Amino acid sequence: MWMPTEHEKYGVVLASFRGTVQCGLPLEIGDTVQILEKCEGWYRGFVLKNPSAKGIFPACYVYLKSAHIKNKGQFETVIPSEDTVITEMTSTLRDWGTMWKQLYVKNEGDLFHRLWHVMNEVLDLRRQVLVGHLTQDRMRDVKQHITARLDWGNEQLGLDLVPRKEFGMVDPDEISVTELYKLMEHRHRKKDTPVPSSTHHLFAQVKSLVSSNLGEELEVFLTIYDGKENQPLSERFFVRLNKHGVPKSPEKTERQCTLFVDLGTSDLRKDVYIVVHIIRIGRMGAGEKKNVNSAQYRRPFGCAVVSVADLLTADIKDDHLLKVYTCNTETEWYQIHENIIRKVNSRYNLSGSNAGLAVSLQLLHGDMEQIRREYMALFTRGIAITKKLGFSDIIMPGEMRNDLYVTLERGEFEKGGKSVARNVEITVCVLDADGLVLKNSVWAGSGEAGADEYRSLVLYHNNSPRWAEQIKLPLPVDKFRGSHVRFEFRHCSTKDKAEKKLFGFSFIPLMQEDGLTLPDGTHELIVHKCEENANFQDCIRYLHLPFSKGSLPGNSQAAKGIKESVWITSFLCSTKLTQNGNMLDLLKWRVHPEKISDSLSKLKEIDGSEIVKFLQDTLDTLFGILDENSQRYGLKVFDCLVHIINLLQDSKFQHFKPVMDTYIESHFAGALSYRDLIKVLKWYVDRIVDAEHQDHIQQVLKATEYIFKYIIQSRRLFALATGGQNEDEFRCCIRELFMSLRFFLSQEGKSGNSVTQTQAVFLRTFPCVYCELLKIFNVREVAGFVRETLGSLPAISHADCPLEAVKLQCIAKTVESSLYTNPESRCILLPVVLHHLQAHLQEQRDLVMCAQILSGMFSLMKKDDTEAPASEEVEMMVRNLLRVLLRTILEITNRPQPAGNSMRLQFQDVTGEFVACLLTVLRQMTDSHYQKLLESLKSKDDLRDFLLQIFTVFRILIRPEMFPKDWTVMRLVTNNVIITTVLYLSDALRKNFLNEKFDYKVWDSYFYLSVIFINQPCLQLETFSPSKRKKILEKYGDMRVMMGCEIFSMWQNLGEHKLNFIPAMIGPFLEVTLVPQQDLRNVMIPIFHDMMDWEQRRSGNFKQVEAKLIDKLDSLMSEGKGDETYRELFNSIIPLFGPYPSLLKKIERETWRESGVSLIATVTRLMERLLDYRDCMKSGEVDGKKIGCTVSLLNFYKTELNKEEMYIRYIHKLYDLHLKAQNYTEASYTLLLYDELLEWSERPLREFLSYPMQTEWQRKETLHLTIIQNFDRGKCWENAIILCRELADQYEAYYDYRNLSKMRMMEASLYDKIMDQQRLEPEFFRVGFYGKKFPFFLRNKEFVCRGHDYERLEAFQQRMLNEFPQAIAMQHVNQPDETISQAEAQYLQIYAVSPIPEAQDVLQREGVADNIKSFYKVNHIWRFRYDRPFHKGTKDKENEFKSLWVERTTLTLVQSLPGISRWFEVDKRDLMEVSPLENAIEVMENKNLQLRTLIAQCQARQGQSVSPLTMCLNGVIDAAVNGGLARYQEAFFGKDYVASHPEDGEKITRLRELMFEQAHILEYGLAVHEKVVPQDMRPLHKKLVDQFHVMKTSLGIQEFPAYVHANPLPFINGSPRGCRSSLPSAISPDGGRVVARRSPLSYPAGNRYSSSSLSSQASNEVSNITGQSESSDEVFNMQPSPSTSSLSSSHSASPNVTGAAPSNARGAPSDQASVCNRPSSVTDSVSETPVEDSPLLSDKSKHSRENSCFFPRDRPCSTAFPMPLDPGQRSLPQLISNSSLPRSDTSQPASEKVLSPTTCTWNLDSPKEANTQYSDALGKLVSPPVPPRPPYTGSPARNLRSLSPVPIPRSPQKSSVPPYTPSPTECHSGGLVSNSPVLSGSYSSGISSLSRCSVSDTSGLEAPPPGEPAPTGTLSTSVSGGSDELLRPGNKTPPPYSVYERTNSRRPVPLPQNLSIPPPIAPPALPPKPHQFRGTKLDSEPRRPEPIQRPRPLPRKVSQL
Repeated sequence: MWMPTEHEKYGVVLASFRGTVQCGLPLEIGDTVQILEKCEGWYRGFVLKNPSAKGIFPACYVYLKSAHIKNKGQFETVIPSEDTVITEMTSTLRDWGTMWKQLYVKNEGDLFHRLWHVMNEVLDLRRQVLVGHLTQDRMRDVKQHITARLDWGNEQLGLDLVPRKEFGMVDPDEISVTELYKLMEHRHRKKDTPVPSSTHHLFAQVKSLVSSNLGEELEVFLTIYDGKENQPLSERFFVRLNKHGVPKSPEKTERQCTLFVDLGTSDLRKDVYIVVHIIRIGRMGAGEKKNVNSAQYRRPFGCAVVSVADLLTADIKDDHLLKVYTCNTETEWYQIHENIIRKVNSRYNLSGSNAGLAVSLQLLHGDMEQIRREYMALFTRGIAITKKLGFSDIIMPGEMRNDLYVTLERGEFEKGGKSVARNVEITVCVLDADGLVLKNSVWAGSGEAGADEYRSLVLYHNNSPRWAEQIKLPLPVDKFRGSHVRFEFRHCSTKDKAEKKLFGFSFIPLMQEDGLTLPDGTHELIVHKCEENANFQDCIRYLHLPFSKGSLPGNSQAAKGIKESVWITSFLCSTKLTQNGNMLDLLKWRVHPEKISDSLSKLKEIDGSEIVKFLQDTLDTLFGILDENSQRYGLKVFDCLVHIINLLQDSKFQHFKPVMDTYIESHFAGALSYRDLIKVLKWYVDRIVDAEHQDHIQQVLKATEYIFKYIIQSRRLFALATGGQNEDEFRCCIRELFMSLRFFLSQEGKSGNSVTQTQAVFLRTFPCVYCELLKIFNVREVAGFVRETLGSLPAISHADCPLEAVKLQCIAKTVESSLYTNPESRCILLPVVLHHLQAHLQEQRDLVMCAQILSGMFSLMKKDDTEAPASEEVEMMVRNLLRVLLRTILEITNRPQPAGNSMRLQFQDVTGEFVACLLTVLRQMTDSHYQKLLESLKSKDDLRDFLLQIFTVFRILIRPEMFPKDWTVMRLVTNNVIITTVLYLSDALRKNFLNEKFDYKVWDSYFYLSVIFINQPCLQLETFSPSKRKKILEKYGDMRVMMGCEIFSMWQNLGEHKLNFIPAMIGPFLEVTLVPQQDLRNVMIPIFHDMMDWEQRRSGNFKQVEAKLIDKLDSLMSEGKGDETYRELFNSIIPLFGPYPSLLKKIERETWRESGVSLIATVTRLMERLLDYRDCMKSGEVDGKKIGCTVSLLNFYKTELNKEEMYIRYIHKLYDLHLKAQNYTEASYTLLLYDELLEWSERPLREFLSYPMQTEWQRKETLHLTIIQNFDRGKCWENAIILCRELADQYEAYYDYRNLSKMRMMEASLYDKIMDQQRLEPEFFRVGFYGKKFPFFLRNKEFVCRGHDYERLEAFQQRMLNEFPQAIAMQHVNQPDETISQAEAQYLQIYAVSPIPEAQDVLQREGVADNIKSFYKVNHIWRFRYDRPFHKGTKDKENEFKSLWVERTTLTLVQSLPGISRWFEVDKRDLMEVSPLENAIEVMENKNLQLRTLIAQCQARQGQSVSPLTMCLNGVIDAAVNGGLARYQEAFFGKDYVASHPEDGEKITRLRELMFEQAHILEYGLAVHEKVVPQDMRPLHKKLVDQFHVMKTSLGIQEFPAYVHANPLPFINGSPRGCRSSLPSAISPDGGRVVARRSPLSYPAGNRYSSSSLSSQASNEVSNITGQSESSDEVFNMQPSPSTSSLSSSHSASPNVTGAAPSNARGAPSDQASVCNRPSSVTDSVSETPVEDSPLLSDKSKHSRENSCFFPRDRPCSTAFPMPLDPGQRSLPQLISNSSLPRSDTSQPASEKVLSPTTCTWNLDSPKEANTQYSDALGKLVSPPVPPRPPYTGSPARNLRSLSPVPIPRSPQKSSVPPYTPSPTECHSGGLVSNSPVLSGSYSSGISSLSRCSVSDTSGLEAPPPGEPAPTGTLSTSVSGGSDELLRPGNKTPPPYSVYERTNSRRPVPLPQNLSIPPPIAPPALPPKPHQFRGTKLDSEPRRPEPIQRPRPLPRKVSQL
């Protein structure tokens, strides 16, 4: 049976448990579990990291740990009973573990590895703590180290700052808010600003000396030297080096290292140096020969210097190689370091180029205890400590030091009978009173042990040597008396004996007879002569002699007779010995009582270090004198005592205060002294007011603390000795003293008054008296003294009075004292403290100190402290401080922040302190406190002001900058206090400010506070880790939901006053609903229904609600708020909150449900787009998703919402995206949207986005220039030219000729770029996005995308898959079914499509350069095509062409490409089928076009490679000979097919014509090929000729006429000007060509397609028929279809199956030709006739024509796509007869047309009356006669809307017209003339001329009006000639190219009988271009239907933007 556990509550998993049993809970090793129940070896519980999953697990898998339980029961919380540091480590390491793995994923390797090391270190420390074997000090150090590491890791990972006390985490509920704030601030400051240390130490290590002249042992001395004072600061450090320059004992590293200790901050200056002196031990001269008997001398070697300032920036040991210098003369040795420092180069030089001393130096900071802990290894080895000369800046009590430093300065000696000066060596030793040498008493330095004697260095031949050597004599104190130092002088001979001869000595006693130690300073010692054998054992013999000249009378003969002297300098550093006689006299006052008065007076002259040395002795002396003779010396003793007490206030001696405290407690024995002390103190206080000089009195008051200590201790001693006698007397004296103090404090003085300054001095020391008084008086008595004393102070003084700050400092110390901590005394002190604080806060003065006092007061208030005294204190504080605190916080936060960082920090600190105080008060308030507070607000205005104040302060507290980012604990406490207070105050708001007392400002402030409260980042629990979220929910709950419920409740109470908040609160409430908390959303969303309802009642609609909702939604969601769940919730029917139904359900019940549902739908769609936009913007790179999403959102704002400002904002966002992606053309189109909204007006526009305030004209000009620049960068120069012209017109209108000139030059440069620069033609791809995982703007839609430069299908597909990495690429082109579109996945369907150009007039016009045409092929494209071959019906295995159909798909876009995006959605999809016969016709036409193009190119580029033509001829002829054409004949010319398809008669005839036409083209091509083929390819040419004859035989062609080799020559340069005069007599492929028709060559063959239904046999047959090969692909730029078929792309039929002209184009009735005689105006109107009305072209034919397939690269329009002609272009007149029709070579450029001046008399109304003479004449030249044929009706199965809209030039102004397509080089008419069969000439069997142009327009004569003869003898100018007439707006039609085209006739050519065409009798010409027969009639409608309805432009109010 399962039983609840009592003690087994918490455990750690020891082994992993899979949880495979029923209700099992999976466990992982290391998990912590909370146990709920137990049963027979099993536990039931949950893992703490996932409390929602509960289950059972074996008890043996868990290690139980002790824990204590909070809130025992259903919602109990288990906290392990372990050290808080361990608990924090465990939870922190778990959090770090998750984030540590993320660091690896984010590739943050450095932090990853550092954190890994820290985690391991923390784990090791955790184990040490858990073991429990550490000492207390070690445990403290380990915990400190752990917390430091935890703080470091939290800071690096951006986690919260943890408040700690004693290394343990603090529960915010267990301390006051002010204390919590102090802890947080302390940790924050500790983290940010480490306190600089005032004590420093220098570590030095001597490593080696590098020099070329070594060979002797060396002594190295290091010292710290003050270059400014020219004196050493420290002792010397001594290291011995061997003759190799390395330390003598390298294994003893401690002998090579030292620590120069106790350096002050003032010692770290640039002029402080480390000086190194190097002494060699050896012969006198460095170059002397070795001598066995030679003695060893200490001789100068070198010196090195380095500045201490160079080490300040180094944190680690730095190795330095110090340069070693030598002095030029030994006499300068004593100051060589000074010369080096001063850089006196003439006195020293470098000892060697490679000489240097290697040392390691490092500065250490902190006191010695800290250094010992941090560098423990140094001290364990016994490192040498080199002390500072003298005491450090701070003298510590207990420091024992007794060092006498002696410096050998210089000497003066006689020659002693020598011819040269002496080599003097001094031997120094110390002797005691018995004449014995003190062992080890002389130290050369700190690195080596002391010796019995010291030998100085020897200066060669110098009777006035200067040594400057320092030695230390560390003698015991008891050895000083009677001891002396002896100096022995010897001459060191350099002779062979090398003996040292004693010639004199000196001595000096260490202590004088009166007990004074040897005074500091320089002493001139007398040199007493002696012999070598002098006996020094009996020192008494010379001690009676004078030792210095100072001891001799100045005028004595002895002093004058002394000729030899030596100078030394002594310096004593002792804590026990004194050199001061006055101090000695005072301490011996009993011996000389007559000197007491004088000694007391001279005490103030004694140095403080001397006084603190003998502090206890001095104090005993003073109180001894006071006890024995208080009447006489009482005042002087008191003054001396004050002087000593104040001496201890100095920072140098402040550490001696504990020494005095110890003296008072343990050694003070003056039981009667209190009477005299009180008496003298009161005497001084009573005279303060009247005294003129306050300095001495201020010194007395400054010592008040210790005076009271002596008074109280004396009274205690007296009471103890007498049993408490005279108690009343003592109390009376104290009261009288305080009365005097109160009177003195009550005096009001002006600022700067001496009395005021004295008051300030007393107040600084007064709080220190409290503790002393408490030793005798009880708490209430002392509190009474303090209250009366502080109460006597004036409340407010002058603003600049220094007393005010001191008064607050006194109050602060009072609050911090134990007196205030006691609740019994606090109630007495609180009123006076609050009185002074309130006065200062009201005046807003000394806020820093006020904040400190308040923090101290509130630190004593705990959250759960509800006792009566505490409640009374809270009530008192609320009454006195709450209002003033609110006002203070408001004023502080509204002040401008100071500029300085330090001031700003202070400002921030003050704000935080006051905020913490306010929160403490509010947290302590209960119902009764709130009730009394509200009752105290007497009027409604007071309540209103209070509520506004507190709501405003709360809004300030919620600001992110109020607390540092990682202070989450402080923010949560603040929020908890705020919501608790708001819940209390909301009731007062309801009661006092509703109905007739409604106050909008208060309610608005309340709602605004609530909204920003919910939205603050620290409450967004979803962003926190699970463990942190769990802790917050357990402690505080979700405060957002609590506040949301309160908002809803308050909103419901408003009633009709809700209208006051509509629409103002829509945005804030919407922001609340965007918080991803389900309960909060359920509560808040119904408010929108309320708003809509009330707005509907007031206005009859809720447009305001809608507008505000939409505006705010965009800004909020762009900030990252909102999610998919919110969108679903907003539009769902799920019940929201309690009894409230869903928002949609509630709206559906209303009378205004239609508009409400519409609003919900609009908002939902907007959210869909905004969410997509936000998700897309998260990625770093600009891709199609970002641009497409922005376009979708932009269009939504324009079309559905009509939000002009948002529309323009997103225009510029899209523009920026395009610029970033370098889509300059799209960027231009995007910015053009804004440009179109503006007009050329002078209306002023406000500042908007990056635009300044300017006129509309100026902004439009700026936009124009920017767009032109981007069009130029995108190589879209034609569009830029139009904008240039428009801008030039404006400049011209304003007579701004300067800018006009620049604009015209810019326009000219754009023309040059069009002609000179190469432009790439992009590919186009159709992309389908299927599946629910795509964004809404892509989901289940298809788009056509313009590819990047050089981007092919494979690269584009890969790019799309990279943008959508989760997408699956579909491997077929069929439309997907419902399962794909509704799948929870992403599917991409991509294949290439061909553009269908709209600007056919430009593309078909002769003489237009390819650079110009290339623009119109791929720009302004609305429609695209894709062909898919398939078999219908039974497939004939012998001849698959019988059933080979083509499925042609035409895609129409919503906008043309390029545009504002690289892709646009498909608006319409049209599907049609092309029959096998039509397919064959298109294949043949394409191949003929290909042949024509190659022949023209070959003729135009003679001398270049002819391989493309060779391969094409070979492929076509070879295919025809091998049966390719025969399969067409078999499939379509058979009787069965003709009988079963009677409607295809015209098409069959057309196919026959194309076959024969191909033969003619091949004939002409072979003739051209023969002229240009190289010699090595002649055999191949012969083979082609032979095969061609076989082909003719198979087609039934017997022979060609004699003129078959003649052919007109096109104008290579595209201009007809050179051939106007005469008709050439001889026409040949290599001669000049003059012909009366245009070349039919327009485009090469298109891409091939493939299909899985086609077999390889069919593929080969297609290849044979078309003659395509691998080599031809290179010429015609073919590319495989995206279809995944088994058919090879190199052998499949061409999908670009350009339709052939219908048969009736060649055998049409005579009324067709009459069209050419119609004037221009007639033809213009005829061009608008719908194509369906044409009797010449069947629906099937139209369908075929409009659905030819194009593929992405270089796909010019072909005959399958009749392109609209410019009205200015007309076709050649055609002969109307039953036998023949005149033809025009439509592919020939304008420059190649030579026209005859013969007039044309044709007209449309009477075709039979046409000028047959002219026709005959023309026919002889142009075309052979063609037999009549029935009209071509085409296939009735085709019915497709026409292809092209009426092109209108795009204006930058507002327009709904599609993008402009015409060339910018000419003005255009309103419509275009479509291709018509009548304009193309007849289809004869002659071979026409060839053109090199790939694309050309139909052109012809400008026919005169009916009845008027055409003008003769006129020669018009070509369009390419640049005629001014052609550029005039009224000139719509170009003139005829040549007069020869009108007059020259041609002979009819009969066709072979098997092709039903008479054979030719005139020179043949190449057949005309097929596209001229596939066109519509002139009276047909434009090829594009009515333009798609585009969004209307926005209203003109946008002009303000």
